Amino acid sequence: MGAGSDSAVRRAHPILFGSIVLFALIEMCIAAWLTAKYNANHNYPFGSVRTRVRYILFCSIWTVFVGTIFLVLFMVTSAGSIFTSVAAHFIFLLITFILWIAAAASITESLGGGLSCSHQNFFAYCGQLNAVEGFAWLVWILVTAALIMVLIRGIAAAKSGDGVSSGLVSSEA
Repeated sequence: MGAGSDSAVRRAHPILFGSIVLFALIEMCIAAWLTAKYNANHNYPFGSVRTRVRYILFCSIWTVFVGTIFLVLFMVTSAGSIFTSVAAHFIFLLITFILWIAAAASITESLGGGLSCSHQNFFAYCGQLNAVEGFAWLVWILVTAALIMVLIRGIAAAKSGDGVSSGLVSSEA
């Protein structure tokens, strides 16, 4: 792995993971608010919408918690930890990718692809439901981009003989 690609990863990783954590945090706040409203008022349109919003809340908490750990560990020790290895990133991102594609697809299916809030009165919290759907797809896109980046780094590491247990960047500063 070349020095140029190492510096690109050192710059891109905090930006990409920071964006993932930020948008998952926003998603978590909206999903937590909707969950609290549904629990207090019992005004969810269908049980499936309530359940899927709760699932998105779980996905958001998972992403914020574990993503923050990976972000901090990369910033502290980018080349010297098992948690900053290509393999650890790949496992985290693959699990997160699966969680988010299921979350985004399920809420999209429940809402029929999106809601037109000005033309319906059935869904309480229409704007928030649209935001949950949109942010779910946004987080999925960011996780997909990160997963592709890690796959590319993993292939480069395997070709250079370092293996996937090596760090995303080389240990030489």
